[in-house]
Amino acid sequence: MTVPAEIVIAAETAPSIASHLSIAAVERDTGLSKDVLRVWERRYGFPVPERDPNGERLYPLPQVERLRTIKRLMDGGHRPGKLLALSESDLNTLANRQTRPRRGDESGDLQRQILDLVHDHDTMGLRQLLGLSLMKQGLQEFVIETVAPLNRAVTEAWMRGDVAVFEERAYAEQVQMVLRAATLPAANSMQSPRIVLATLPNEVNSLGLLMVEALLAPEGVQCVSLGIQVPIPEIAAAAVAFEADVVALSFSASFSSKQAVASLESLRSIVPPTTAIWVGGELIRRIRRDIPGVTPTGTLADMLAALRQWCAERVTV
Repeated sequence: MTVPAEIVIAAETAPSIASHLSIAAVERDTGLSKDVLRVWERRYGFPVPERDPNGERLYPLPQVERLRTIKRLMDGGHRPGKLLALSESDLNTLANRQTRPRRGDESGDLQRQILDLVHDHDTMGLRQLLGLSLMKQGLQEFVIETVAPLNRAVTEAWMRGDVAVFEERAYAEQVQMVLRAATLPAANSMQSPRIVLATLPNEVNSLGLLMVEALLAPEGVQCVSLGIQVPIPEIAAAAVAFEADVVALSFSASFSSKQAVASLESLRSIVPPTTAIWVGGELIRRIRRDIPGVTPTGTLADMLAALRQWCAERVTV
């Protein structure tokens, strides 16, 4: 049977799937939402996807690698518009400068041990070492002093090319297993406040939510986690249904500041006025103005301070 010439040409010119990722795969791999990728394509001219025979976007692997680097630098506080304008050489220079290994860090030995276990794909050893650190420090100190710096160290190793994507994900999964196991016994108290945890659509950082829950549970807080990418009306409905004292949201640096402000204002307008809204994460440092009725917590320690202030204000004299 003779194959039509147009099919032959299409097959010859179609991008190889092995050397390209679909937009859904890029979203999973980089943490950048499909909407963000499309906006950048229109506004900045990057990325420049190719198309499959059905017209669907396919992203060459070198572009995906650049997107990963941009995402990591954004998580470090850099603005996407400036990063997307940089040449490949300048972008790599900035990434190398940001990820230069620190010296004299008290957690340096632990970080090196963790990275060795990640490289060796020793998930059992990794979980055991994390568990040992947890036992020595206690849950709250473990989250603030160990997990948060480790997350940065693993991210920086990934940016240097020392850790593969699957290795970073395996690390994150072990951290989540340790935190979940430690959080359950601490979450049995029925004290106030009751806090609903969530992220908005296009925010996929689930580890950040679990870290907040692990931080607050020893304080006797009732945490109700809705998970990631929850629509605003659903968060508001949950706040009412669970009679939440607080709604706590987490934002990574890659989330749009403009979208975050608009979303928080919208949420504030439909959540009961007696329910506080706390927001944390890397993005909060970039929001330059106050949002009425919303409490910013730039660090995990700030979140803990907000909780203790909330409790102190409600102590009956």
